[in-house]
Amino acid sequence: MRGTDETHDPARVSWVDSANGHADFPIQNLPLGVFSRPGEAPRGGMAIGERILDLASAARSGLFDGEAQTAAEAASGPALNPLLALAPAPRCALRRAASALLSDTARRSEVEVHLVEASDAIMHLPAAIGDYTDFYAGVHHAMNVGRLFRPADPLLPNYKHVPIGYHGRASTVVPSGRTVRRPSGQTRAPDASAPTFGPTQRLDLELELGVWIAQGNRLGEPLSIAEAGSRIAGLTLLNDWSARDLQAWEYQPLGPFLAKSFLTTVSPWIVTAEALEPFRIAQPARPEGDPAPLPYLWDEADQAHGAFALELETLIQTEAMRKAGVAPHRLGVGPATNLYWTMAQLVTHHASNGCGLNPGDLLGSGTISTPDDTGMGSLLELTRGGKQPVVLPNGESRTFLEDGDALHLRGRAVREGFVSIGFGECVGVIEPETA
Repeated sequence: MRGTDETHDPARVSWVDSANGHADFPIQNLPLGVFSRPGEAPRGGMAIGERILDLASAARSGLFDGEAQTAAEAASGPALNPLLALAPAPRCALRRAASALLSDTARRSEVEVHLVEASDAIMHLPAAIGDYTDFYAGVHHAMNVGRLFRPADPLLPNYKHVPIGYHGRASTVVPSGRTVRRPSGQTRAPDASAPTFGPTQRLDLELELGVWIAQGNRLGEPLSIAEAGSRIAGLTLLNDWSARDLQAWEYQPLGPFLAKSFLTTVSPWIVTAEALEPFRIAQPARPEGDPAPLPYLWDEADQAHGAFALELETLIQTEAMRKAGVAPHRLGVGPATNLYWTMAQLVTHHASNGCGLNPGDLLGSGTISTPDDTGMGSLLELTRGGKQPVVLPNGESRTFLEDGDALHLRGRAVREGFVSIGFGECVGVIEPETA
C-alpha cells in the first residue's frame, strides 16, 4: 500500500470546469488511456472531466521533467505497455505532476493547449494485450450458478482452496462502444441425440473487473504475495460476454472455449492503483469453517488493504427503449467485495508456477454478484437459467439478450471523506449474427 497524497485531497479542484463534480473523472482520478482524433495516430492520454490531457504533446512541450517526463514519454505511443513496464515511481510522478498542472490556474494557458475534447476522441484499448486470463473469484456467482446445476453441492471441492481461472482470447478484447456480433456455435437440445450449428439463443453478460498488469515477472520466477500488489497498474470494467448454450455443450472436460472467446469488452480507461489508494479496504473475512489459504496466498497487509470500495452496476436498454427515449434500466448493483480472493492473490497464483506475466496483460476477476437478486452479474443467475424472465419498464421481458439490446456496466469508487471516482462506461450493443 502506497498511501494517499495531495492528489487525493478532496479540496483539490481543477481549472478544467467539467472535472469538478464529474461522476467519473474529477482531478482525483486522472485515469490513463489511449485516444486519437479522426486522421491522427493513437497516443496516451489522461482523462480530466470531459477533456483529455494529450501526454505525447505534453511530453514534447517540456511541461514535465524528471521521472514524470520519463513516464509521459513512455505513454506517447499507440499503447501504454512501455509506461506499464516502468516501476511505480515514474507513474506516480506523472500523476502528481499532472494533478499539480491541472489545478494551478497560473499554468492554465500553457497546459490548456494540450487538452482535447473527449467528445472529439476515439478511444482505443489502453494496452496491447499479450495474454488474457479470466478468473472465477466471484463466490456468490459461483454459488448462484452452482445451485442451478448442483443444488445440493453448488461449489466444487477446489473452489475455496485455489483461485479458479482459464486462459481467454486476447485478440477479441475490445474497448467500450464496439458492437457485439451474436456468435454461432454448436449446441445440443436436452432431448436431441446430436448437436446443431447456429447462432446462440442464450447470450449473456458477465459483470467483472479487469486487472491491468504493470511490471510482470520473468518466466520461471514466481511472484510472492507481498510483491504482487505492486504489479497491478490499475483496474477497468470488463464484460466477458457468454453464449450459455454453447458453453453447456462444449465446456466438459476442458472448460470455456468458443462460448467465451468471441468478444470481451472493457472500459477504455485504466483507473490506476494510485488513484484507488483511498478506496482500499479490508478483504471480507472468510465464513467460519472455510479453509485458510495456503501460505503462498496469504499476506496480512493484503488482507487488511487488498479489497476495494467499489460499487458496480449493470443496466440494459433495448432497441425499443432507445427509440422511445427511455433511459437504461438497472438490472442490479452491488459491491466489489463479493470476490473471494483479492487481486494480489489472483496475480500471485497466476505466477506461482513460474508463468511469466508481461506489462499489458489483462486478468478478469470473474463475475461479481450479490447473493440475492439486487446485484447479480449475469442474466443466467437473475432469470434462474432462463426460467424467470426480467420484466422491463416498457413491458418487454428478457431471459437472455436479444438483438439491439445495449448492455452498460458502470463502476464508482466511494468512501467517506474522499471524492468519488469512476471508470467510465463499458457498453456493447448486440447485433444479429447475419449483420
